[in-house]
Amino acid sequence: MSNFLNGDLSFWFYLSMPALIIILVLPTILNLVSKWSSKSSTTHKISPPSPPTLPILGNLHQLGMSHHRTLHSLAQTYGPLMLLHFGKVPVLVISSAESAREILKTQDHVFSNRPHRKMFDIFWYGSRDVASAPYGLYWRQVKTLCVLHLLSSKKVQSFGVVREEEVVIMIEKVRQSCSHFMPVNLTELFSNVTSDIVCRSVIGRRYCASTLREPMIHLEELLGASVLGDYIPWLDWLGRVNGIYGRAERVAKMFDEFLDDVIDEHVRKRGNDVGGEGQNDFVDILLRIQKRNTADFQIDRTIMKALIMDMFGAGTDTTLAVLEWAMTELLRHPTVMQKLQDEVRNMAGNKTHITEEDLSGMAYLKAVIKETLRLHPPSPILIPRESMQETKVMGYDIASGTQVMVNAWAISIDPSNWNQPLEFQPERFLNSSIDIKGHDFQLIPFGAGRRGCPGITFAMAVNELVLANVVHQFNWALPSGAMGDQALNMSETTGLTIHRKFPLVALISIPRIFLVESRFFISNSPLRSFFRFYMAAISLEAISISCSDESTFSAICKA
Repeated sequence: MSNFLNGDLSFWFYLSMPALIIILVLPTILNLVSKWSSKSSTTHKISPPSPPTLPILGNLHQLGMSHHRTLHSLAQTYGPLMLLHFGKVPVLVISSAESAREILKTQDHVFSNRPHRKMFDIFWYGSRDVASAPYGLYWRQVKTLCVLHLLSSKKVQSFGVVREEEVVIMIEKVRQSCSHFMPVNLTELFSNVTSDIVCRSVIGRRYCASTLREPMIHLEELLGASVLGDYIPWLDWLGRVNGIYGRAERVAKMFDEFLDDVIDEHVRKRGNDVGGEGQNDFVDILLRIQKRNTADFQIDRTIMKALIMDMFGAGTDTTLAVLEWAMTELLRHPTVMQKLQDEVRNMAGNKTHITEEDLSGMAYLKAVIKETLRLHPPSPILIPRESMQETKVMGYDIASGTQVMVNAWAISIDPSNWNQPLEFQPERFLNSSIDIKGHDFQLIPFGAGRRGCPGITFAMAVNELVLANVVHQFNWALPSGAMGDQALNMSETTGLTIHRKFPLVALISIPRIFLVESRFFISNSPLRSFFRFYMAAISLEAISISCSDESTFSAICKA
């Protein structure tokens, strides 16, 4: 005992040797037993093709920064139905229209659950929104609420005035840029107009863009971050050590305080005058439903905030991505731009602004947006699903709890579905019945089945109106006379929604008489009259005055 008290460690050495042996050997034995029992129990099971895994990580190390491109590359080796392991979690990767149909339609009832995600819990109040809530009664109730009361065709149409007013404001901003001979940052322009449309529709005011700009940037970054704890639970503590959970909670608090202020403001203003289906925003509608709560489903403030967060996250982010990628492709393909402008201007006639009534006959506009969604789906990998029971998919055995990642981008560039799949060719949709609503599985940018995006109608209404007005009012060119692929860096961001990594900047030209007459350029009436006569005497398309070239404009004025 004296030796022990004096610090002799031999006592501890002999005492701990058996324990040390057990600690080192037992996990190995248990692992071998687990593999043996697993192998014996799955002797007759057939698993999808799978790349080799690393201990602990599984295939997480293979994801890379651009998940949809990495998974597409792996699928070239292992096939369109591929099994990965993220930690211990089995993940089925879908890369073909046939396998997507099997998951999203044939066995939609099996794969309608959502896997748990820490970031969704933080930002969406324990995943109480439509997008991330687990499959079950609660999800069905909030989905029904959104489809019938917030995002129905009738409700989306009722906000047409809001969309048209915001687009007019956007066009005036572009004209002001033109008057100052400045290039236009289209990414910023589209970000502002989509944010203002969503804000006015959801909370009834348009000045939330500046308030939410910084939190939205953080939200996008955090949702795109890989959280090891989602796949390896015993490493969840790393989220605290590296600060990602703390950062997410601080950003979530900013959103929460903003949403509380919005709801409080609506409660104060409400009174007894909210009852019709007129221009009430989403918060008004939710408050009205809350007032007449039924026994089976009651809306509390937390549910309201979770649903509003869905509208902000999905309504602004994905719409912005579609618009900036559409203009990117139009700038890269001037002949497509010209064809679209011809259609829009012919349909508009002498109107200065395109309204939603004008859009129905614009087939090429719709084709351009479809082709953009094909090459640049805003969420190239759909929000993951999870199997709720064991099943078979295309002859393979799939365990309960298997997560499913549908690579919508890989499907939309599959040469077995598309001719020249990497080329931007809107004409492919002119004589095609393929739509984007989840019926045609070679094109599913908004998903399909029970978990398909309920906001398609809202998103497309914004995309069509904004793009039509931008190409109707102005001609566009790349800076410094650059053309095609060499002019634009096509690098992408990472995350749930894929944007351009660098802002899209373009120069404006003035193709139409109502722009040439603009007071931003010609303040003197005789000169305006001269231009009216001159432009009427020649083809309107023969003159294109670059806003970045004041000397050229002055020279034409003197001619």
